[in-house]
Amino acid sequence: MQTCELPDYNPPDEEIVNILKNVKTIAIVGISEKPDRDSHQVARYLKEHGYKIIPVNPKYEQVLGEKCYPDLKSIPEPVDVVDIFRKPEAIPPIVDDAISIGAKVVWMQLGLAHNESAEKARKAGLEVVMSKCIKIEHGKFLRNQTGQ
Repeated sequence: MQTCELPDYNPPDEEIVNILKNVKTIAIVGISEKPDRDSHQVARYLKEHGYKIIPVNPKYEQVLGEKCYPDLKSIPEPVDVVDIFRKPEAIPPIVDDAISIGAKVVWMQLGLAHNESAEKARKAGLEVVMSKCIKIEHGKFLRNQTGQ
């Protein structure tokens, strides 16, 4: 098992706000159908605030009324943000897939950071946010704005 790293870099707040204002489609990798799980709560919050969520977990057919895909490469439409809810050792192949599908942003949820994968994503032209919760960041900066 890999231990979690500390992020070597995160975008400043204004770049995070810019990401949240300009993205529409967010793939939630590692989503759970259990309502008490963070991944489920974050996805529900994002959906309620006007984002299109795409659940990604091979265990499920559907989550929150949306078709669930087994992996990023199975998603038949463009994805803006890949929001990761997986163990650190699962991050490198997810980031590789995010790059290959043309995602704009890789977002590693609170407590998750993988600097080597982050650097690879940045070199491929993606923005990277590590160890921050997209729901918390949205609430902090854009709480009163629906539809971003």
